[in-house]
Amino acid sequence: MVSMNKAWGGRFKAGQSRRFLEYGASVGFDHKLASFDVFQNKAHAKGLLKAGVLTPPEFKKIQKGLDSIQKEIALGKFRFTVEDEDVHMNIERRLKEKIGAVAGKLHTGRSRNDQVATDVRLYARDASARIAELVRGMRRTLVSRAEKQVDCFMPGYTHLQQAQPIRAAHWFLAYQEMFRRDEARFDLAGKSADASPLGSGALAGNNFGVDRNFTAKLMGFSSVTQNSMDAVSDRDFAMEFCFAVSVLFVHLSRLAEELVIYSSSEFGSASLPDEYCTGSSIMPQKKNPDLLELFRGKAGRAAGNLVNLLVMLKGLPLAYNKDMQEDKIPLFDSAEQALGALPLADDLMRSVKFNGRLLEKRLRDGYLTAVDLADYLVLKGTPFREAHHVVGGVVRECEERGVPLAALGLRDLKRHSALFGRGALACLDPLLSPDRKRGVGSTARGEILRQIKRLKAELSRK
Repeated sequence: MVSMNKAWGGRFKAGQSRRFLEYGASVGFDHKLASFDVFQNKAHAKGLLKAGVLTPPEFKKIQKGLDSIQKEIALGKFRFTVEDEDVHMNIERRLKEKIGAVAGKLHTGRSRNDQVATDVRLYARDASARIAELVRGMRRTLVSRAEKQVDCFMPGYTHLQQAQPIRAAHWFLAYQEMFRRDEARFDLAGKSADASPLGSGALAGNNFGVDRNFTAKLMGFSSVTQNSMDAVSDRDFAMEFCFAVSVLFVHLSRLAEELVIYSSSEFGSASLPDEYCTGSSIMPQKKNPDLLELFRGKAGRAAGNLVNLLVMLKGLPLAYNKDMQEDKIPLFDSAEQALGALPLADDLMRSVKFNGRLLEKRLRDGYLTAVDLADYLVLKGTPFREAHHVVGGVVRECEERGVPLAALGLRDLKRHSALFGRGALACLDPLLSPDRKRGVGSTARGEILRQIKRLKAELSRK
């Protein structure tokens, strides 16, 4: 049995089982909250001073002790022990070692329930802001690459089959749109965490008149939670954060999948920087896209973290339950995976190269202007469904003859419809196709330049 020298030990005759203590201790992972816990302790001490619970000398003593502990944490010298169960009790124990019995006053008007809820919100808010800034950097990179690739053309795909000609800039901007939504999700996740539970106590509030708005302001929160039971048991903000990370990794995984395909020998349309690839232990010729494959694999890990939280919370009664100790591992892991992945993804996207000459040849060797040809007939008065059928016959003839659309002459086209005139030949040029597109968000040169200008202005404002 373990000694009953615990903050909560007065009610018990027997000590904890060593096996149970080690199984239930959370300090092995919640030590990552240490700096946030000291930050919160300082705010709570000021709240206790304001409420008259602490005298000015006691307050100064506690603040000095907390400053010393913060330095130990920053230098990696703080000693965490499983006997103290969690990060909060480890810090309280260390504070008592430094300043004596007055350290015991710091927990007045507070429970570990509102303490941990506050720490986790501080962590999620901080991580959301850091990740949002990295995502914003990724967006800047994609816009910069788009600006440099305005006059590079490539096939666009549906069902992984060649579909229509696009500008490579359009491809970069498509991913920019995904990451734009990711940035917004992390902004929302940060706002969701931006309410202070401190002062809610175990579930019913506190008896000491601690000014919750005062301590919230000290910690940079924009508001306080409005129900003390909900405050200590709410982890919606953690789920929203893990959802944002999950979607981010879905986008990274989609990007990775495309670049794995494009950089394969069969496609050969993109080349990856050596710095983010590996070789084979047996095959000297190999250049494996390992970083991209890690992004794909970690998408499952991020989704698993979200499911972990959803399932853990789905059946919990109010208010706090020990189950909620399990919120931190998925939250921390999701944050760390995102913070680790984004700088690498940004660097990779700065240096990935497209083979413009090969891509242009692919455009000319295929049937990607079939829609342009059908639209030509529509402009001549043919119903689209009929025009679609006629051009389908043109493509079938090309396949049978083994020639691309661009190889056809006017006589070839007229065999399928008398409405084809000399102007139809221009519809066969894949490099002219993108600029026929109209409307917001198209792949036309003018629209892409407009989008780039708008995005550069947006990204420079923050």
